[in-house]
Amino acid sequence: MDTETQDTERDRSAVPNPSASTTDRAVEGSRSRLSWLPGGVWTAAGLALVAVLLLVSRFVAQPFGIPSASMEPALRVGDRVMVDKLAYRFGGEPRRGDVVVFDGTGYFGDGDYIKRVVGVGGDRVRCCAKDGRLTINGKRVTEPFLHSGDTPSDAAFDVVVPAGRLFVLGDHRADSADSRDHLGSPGGGMIPLSSVRGRADLVVWPPSRWNGLQQRDAYARVPAPSAAAHG
Repeated sequence: MDTETQDTERDRSAVPNPSASTTDRAVEGSRSRLSWLPGGVWTAAGLALVAVLLLVSRFVAQPFGIPSASMEPALRVGDRVMVDKLAYRFGGEPRRGDVVVFDGTGYFGDGDYIKRVVGVGGDRVRCCAKDGRLTINGKRVTEPFLHSGDTPSDAAFDVVVPAGRLFVLGDHRADSADSRDHLGSPGGGMIPLSSVRGRADLVVWPPSRWNGLQQRDAYARVPAPSAAAHG
């Protein structure tokens, strides 16, 4: 019915109305041309917004849901974090204390994981010292973000992280499958830098838990890797 109405109006316009002035006809023509414009503009704007969101999610930042308790208390099941995908794309590399999301395929298991970086390429990471603390390159470290009641590790280990890889642990050490559990697997539980999807900087949901996640200060006094640390 709408089509028939439009056709009738077009038939009328085909016959000039001698009583209508040139100005009147111009106004009518402008209204006709603009009648479709708002819908078209909104459609184009909507498509552009979707495209921008997809590009942002693919290359810039992406929310990530927390599926387990392995990173408590910093992250709880159901939290959503914002992952900065540009953090390491321009020459930067993960640092001790960063919380990273990575593809664990072939190293931990299929899918994405979120853990804290404890050792970077060249580091010697050992547990535990006589006082129960973790040591990195011979330096004992205190990790204030550990889950209450957890020790740095309930299993002893002594590893040197290969160049281009990361040694990662969960903050809830008693409830985290991490690099410690894959020392005998391909790659020795060390995550390649190429598998890192980005750095988780902030809890964005729920609002009551907005909080930053980086804890670099805990490892600030760790010395650079050296031959002495590997001896």
